[in-house]
Order: sequence, then structure tokens, then C-alpha cells
Amino acid sequence: MGKVKEPAATYYSRPMLNALRNHIKDRIEQMDDAVLLSKISSMLDKDEESFEERYQRAKEFAYTHLDREFAEELEKENFLIGKPIPCQYTDEEFEKGWRLACMSKICADVEVLVPDIASAYKSRMKVADLSSKEEIAIFEKAKNQVEETGIQLRNSLEVVELQMAEPTLDDTMPDVERLTRALRKFMNLKRIRVPYAVLRKLPDVLRASKFSVKCVVRVTPDDMFVYDIFDAKEDVIMGGLAVDIGTTTVSAVIINMATGEILAKSSSGNGQIRYGADVINRIIETTKPGGIKKLQDAVIKETINPMIHEMCRSIHLPENQIYRMCVASNTTMNHLFAGINADYLRTEPYIPAFFKTNSLFASDVGIEINGDAHIIMAPNIGSYVGGDITAGTLVSMIWNRPEFSLFIDLGTNGELVFGNSDFMMSCACSAGPAFEGGDISCGMRATDGAIEACTIDKETMEPTYKVVGDPGTKPVGLCGSGIIDVISELFMTGIINPKGKFVREGKRVRHDHYGMGSYVIAFEEEAGSVKDVEITEVDIDNFIRAKGAIFSAIRTMLSSLDFDVSMIDDVYVAGGIGSGINMQNAVNIGMFPDVPLEKFHYIGNSSLTGAYLMLLSTQAEKKTYELAANMTYMELSTVPTYMDEFVGACFIPHTDASMFPNVHQR
Repeated sequence: MGKVKEPAATYYSRPMLNALRNHIKDRIEQMDDAVLLSKISSMLDKDEESFEERYQRAKEFAYTHLDREFAEELEKENFLIGKPIPCQYTDEEFEKGWRLACMSKICADVEVLVPDIASAYKSRMKVADLSSKEEIAIFEKAKNQVEETGIQLRNSLEVVELQMAEPTLDDTMPDVERLTRALRKFMNLKRIRVPYAVLRKLPDVLRASKFSVKCVVRVTPDDMFVYDIFDAKEDVIMGGLAVDIGTTTVSAVIINMATGEILAKSSSGNGQIRYGADVINRIIETTKPGGIKKLQDAVIKETINPMIHEMCRSIHLPENQIYRMCVASNTTMNHLFAGINADYLRTEPYIPAFFKTNSLFASDVGIEINGDAHIIMAPNIGSYVGGDITAGTLVSMIWNRPEFSLFIDLGTNGELVFGNSDFMMSCACSAGPAFEGGDISCGMRATDGAIEACTIDKETMEPTYKVVGDPGTKPVGLCGSGIIDVISELFMTGIINPKGKFVREGKRVRHDHYGMGSYVIAFEEEAGSVKDVEITEVDIDNFIRAKGAIFSAIRTMLSSLDFDVSMIDDVYVAGGIGSGINMQNAVNIGMFPDVPLEKFHYIGNSSLTGAYLMLLSTQAEKKTYELAANMTYMELSTVPTYMDEFVGACFIPHTDASMFPNVHQR
């Protein structure tokens, strides 16, 4: 938000589009016309179109399909030509000259206000404490379960100790030949490769160590590759890097490749987010001149490399002692990370450049670890189901169980896998950034000041909440798990109806002069920010569409197999907000199917855990490739019934009450 002297010209944004959408939907609901409701939803959800294009289409829709008096009233109220949405700031702030930065063109000096929640973008990110018993248990459980299937937790990296004879006038063999002869004798291999980085330091290391050295090598049945060389007296750590590249956040761990021990961890916002909250907008950005390089630099130079340096400093490990890397991410993120054109992913027939590749090395993309480090990419299986899901599927173990299981990875892109040891089917839906706090007026990531859990008293309508951070930390906004709790509590206490509209009155429920309702969770004097922490009807509608995308994807996939939710034996939930989710509340709002709570299991950041297993174990890596090859991918956009399912799921909990019998009983 910035302070300007004159109102800005018209700049179209998501909040403007959402406000217009809600006014039109309210009128259609009064008309009780399901066909028009479906039409406006599909029209405004076309991510391949700009906000302005969708805005103008909505304007034409209002004049064509609704009564002219209503359309003219919208025009009169200026909703169609870009008046700032009233829920973003007060009338007093507007009179003082405050305007939305996203809707302003800067043409002179401005005074800028950075809200508290914005400062948490790439700092103070709530990171799972891998030293805690709970998080260590997730990694240990994954290792144990994989081992129980017969997969060995071994990789091809080794530390070899050698003692060589020092050269003399009678023994003038060059240093590199002396080294390769010793390695060949030790390992009985014919082909040994010594890269330039090792060759450059070889003479000094050999003489300083009196020809007693340790070599970090990769051994295969055919050859050996020498990554590094040290004095034999040194304690050598073979580092490995596992990274989960999410659309919104990036998480990573450095491990000891010999023992599997987690040495350091880090998490950050994805630097690409300024180019768009979803993958479609980022792909569109790559089509501009220099766009591919900009997106690649944003995730590597601005995000992953700083994380690497931070972790290495914390454990006093030189970056060039990281000899292998594994990346798990969705298909678009894989392409942008590798600097490969992703534009063909968003247009029919939705073809990626690759599903699997073994040709990437750290020096190819500018990852600041050992330049010869091989980068393992968890394999993609579709245009919108990528390596994060194949890695997560490995961790979920549904491939090793006869029971029918559902695996859900919650994030900006909601990805699902259903099946058992006989078959698996996967699909993806665009849930948007709401699960990470995006598209919500008081939304934020799970950082200090985020409300992560909440209950509301049915009689007094007073909230009780839990805030991320040290005891006494004041609330600043809502993270994903907090949003789920608040909406569930508002519905279960009768404060909002199934459409997400406020139907009870009280000191915490208020309406602006446009009639838009909101619920105040923390007033300004209670909060740690400069304004009330509140959730509005626009916020609720945005989240209803996000949860509707998840549930409709579940229903569509099950229906294609002639299954229903009663046949699900277990539900495995993964993702950044999974640990804080109250599963009952997620069922209450219709995000998850109404099955017994004991069937839900949280498996942590399965994408990162899967990347960790692929990094540590060559057999686990091969198993992940096998799972990807045997998984059936469903493209939801080609399923005629998906939009009908989506429209039905855009209520709390659903338009079909029979799908959530236990919720209505409560």
C-alpha cells in the first residue's frame, strides 16, 4: 500500500476480480440459476487470461445475462472500472491518500507502507524443527518403512583411503597416474575419471599429506569418478542436498551421505513468487524476453543458493563438499529450475520437455555446491503432477499396501494419488495460494504472528486462538491451518451459512457500506499489526474455491474408477500446512471426505522426505522411477464432469448434504 497524491489509473488485480465475481454470484444465486453460476465460475477461473481480460468478460456477462438495472448499478458503483475494493482499507485511509500498490502506477515519489505480514515472505518462515522428536520420527519412520520392503539405504558415494609411494628420480610417474593406479588396484576397476577440480588441487594435497590421502568417489559397475581429495588425517564428510521446490515455499536439508544423518535444514519463500502466485502466471512470464533466465535465477540465485550458504555456515561445511543433490518439485518448477521452456505445459496437448532426466549437474544450472555434483530429479508423470508427488508417493507407502489409500499433497497445486499395491492413479488441481495464506486479506505464511489454530464460542462468538512464535506473540494474520479452523468454526457456530455469508450479528461481525460482512478475530489493540485481523466474505469465498478444487478432484478421480469415499481405507496428508491441520475442521468445511478421523495420517513434507530417501538410497531412487512409470495420470481439464463437481463443492461443506452426514449431525 502506498501514499499518492492522486488516484491511480485503472490497474486490474485479483481482489478487484474477486469482488466483482462475488457481486455477480450473489445476484445469480438470488435468481437460482445453476447454469449461469457454473458459467461465471468457469469464465473467471481461466488462468491463461489476464485479470483485465477476465474483468471485461465479466462486465459483458453482467449486461448480457443479468438484468440491465443490476449491471448499471455495478457501473454506477464503479465496480467495473477499477474502484479499489473497500475491504482493503478504510474510508479514512482512502481520504488520507492511501492506495493499493498493486493497482497504482508510480510516476513520482511515494511513501510506502510495508505491512507486518509482508516482511515474513522470505524470513521468519516457520520451519519444521528437524531436531524435534516429532520431525525426526517422520524421517526415521520413512527410512524404516522403506528398509522393510527390502530397499537398501546405500548409495554409490564412498570415501576411499589410499597410501601411495612418494615419487623419486627412479619413479617419475605423474601425480594423476599415481592416483589412478592406486585406485584401480584398490577397487579393481579399469576406468577412473579425475575431473579438473581434483586435478588442480592434486599436487599440493599429495605432498602435504605425504601421499596418504582420502578420496571421495562414486563407484558404479563400469567406472569410478573422483569428486574430491583430502589429507588422510582429515575427517571427511560426504554431504548431500535434498530440496523440495514448491510453488510458494522451498525447503532443504543437508545430510551425511554415509550415515543418512540430517546435518542442517532451511526453508524460504520461493523467489519466483513475485512473477505470479501460480504456475500459469510464471509460465506466461517466461515467454517474455529473458523470462526463462529470470525465473531460473529467482529460484536458484535468490532462493536455493542462499539457503545452501546458510546451512553450510551453520555446520561449518564447505559448499564444495556437497557431492550430490536431489530435487523434488512439480513439473513446472522442474522446468524453470533447469532453465527449460515450460510454455508447452499450459497449452493443449500439455506436453512437458521431460518426465525424467539424469543429465543435470550443479555447474549446469549454477547451484553453488561441488560443480561435478549430479542432480537427481524426482520424475514427473504429467503436465501438472511432478516429482514432488512421485517422491511423496514413495514415502506414503501406498504402493506397498493392499488397502485402498488416498494421498493428498496440499499446496498451491493440490495433487492426489489413489490406489494400492496393484494400481495407482494421480491428478492435480489448481487450489491457488490460499492454503499458504495467499488470496486472503489477512493471510500469511506460517511465520511469527500467524494464527495457526482457533476455536469460537457458539454463544458469545468470542475466539480463542494459538499464535506461531514465542509466548506472548501478538497475532498479525492467518496461516493456512488457521484459516481452515476459523471458517469451520464460523460455520459450525452458525455465524456463516453454507455460501460463506454472515447470518449472525455481534460485536465481532460487521458489514461495510457495501454490505460485505467480516469477522474480527483480533482487534487492532489486540493485534501485532496496524489493523484488525479479520476474515471477510471475499476471503471465505476464495478459500471455498480452494477447498472445492481439492474435494472435486477427489470425487472426479474416484468416480472415474467407479469408487466412492466409503471405499477409502486410509488418507495420507502431506504438505507445508499439514502438521497444523485440524482434520475434523477440514472435513467440516468439505475439503476432505467425511470418513472416520482415525483414517487420516499426517506424513510431513513428503516431497522433501522422498527427495531425502532418493538421495540416500540408489535403490529408493530406482523405486521412485518405477512408481512414476506405473502410475496413471488423469488430466482433470479433459473430464466433462469435473466442473460440475467443482461447482457442487463450492459450498460448506457441499451442495449434497448426504456426502457429509457426520458434519450435519454435529
